[in-house]
Amino acid sequence: MKHISVFTIAILLSLNSIAQDKELKKVYVNEHVTTHFVCSEPIQYVDISTNKVLGDMPLSNILRIKPVTNDDTDLGVVTILAQKYMVQFQMVYVDSKDADKQISVQQEGTIGLMVPEVSLSMEEMKTFCKQILLKKDKKAKAKERIKKYGMEARLNNIYTIGDYFFIDITFKNKSNIQYDIDQFRFKIEDKKIVKSTNFQQVEISPEYQLYETDGFKKKYRNVFVFKKFTYPNKKTFTIELSEKQISGRNLILKIDYKEVMNADTF
Repeated sequence: MKHISVFTIAILLSLNSIAQDKELKKVYVNEHVTTHFVCSEPIQYVDISTNKVLGDMPLSNILRIKPVTNDDTDLGVVTILAQKYMVQFQMVYVDSKDADKQISVQQEGTIGLMVPEVSLSMEEMKTFCKQILLKKDKKAKAKERIKKYGMEARLNNIYTIGDYFFIDITFKNKSNIQYDIDQFRFKIEDKKIVKSTNFQQVEISPEYQLYETDGFKKKYRNVFVFKKFTYPNKKTFTIELSEKQISGRNLILKIDYKEVMNADTF
């Protein structure tokens, strides 16, 4: 099995010694059945302790394995390191009818990791995003708003959690035509265009977004998560929503510097 990413040998030895003190969970496999591990966070590292079992990662949070032999009941250990936890399984060969097809891996009941580069895991981001949607007061005044083409975009709030900004946005469609989303673009750019040759902009990408959708009929609300950033007062942070059809119903919501600097703690 190819390593997904490289951790130091010292960290791995330390984790293995911790895991050996606990009885390993068992996963039941068969050469005619593909077993999928579905993790709540992106997988950072995988190790399969034997060449009798092959595996790969079709997606960042999914590992699939399958034995290539049926001559051994004990097939060793598979180790999975996610962003904030580690889990190990003892692979046991069984008849195909008894083999596990899918294993859900959650942080609860695993070995916690302290990874300095990851202050919030994807699972934690998702939890905070959902809490933000529940926290929102429907009567609260929008921080920023734009109305065009029978559409409305509004900034509900910006929260700061750890090293991240959580940006809560609502889009409304007051027309009878569904809005098919082409793309979102997030940019930091100059407020004023003095000369087109001097105009500067930097495009940034969210680390996470709560919902993925291709379009909406009347209302669409989402929370986007960004690594913390700041920018000079002469620049602005823009969120652009563009439509697939050649309709021109593109919305650009400009967020003033003071809104980012006054982000609420959560």
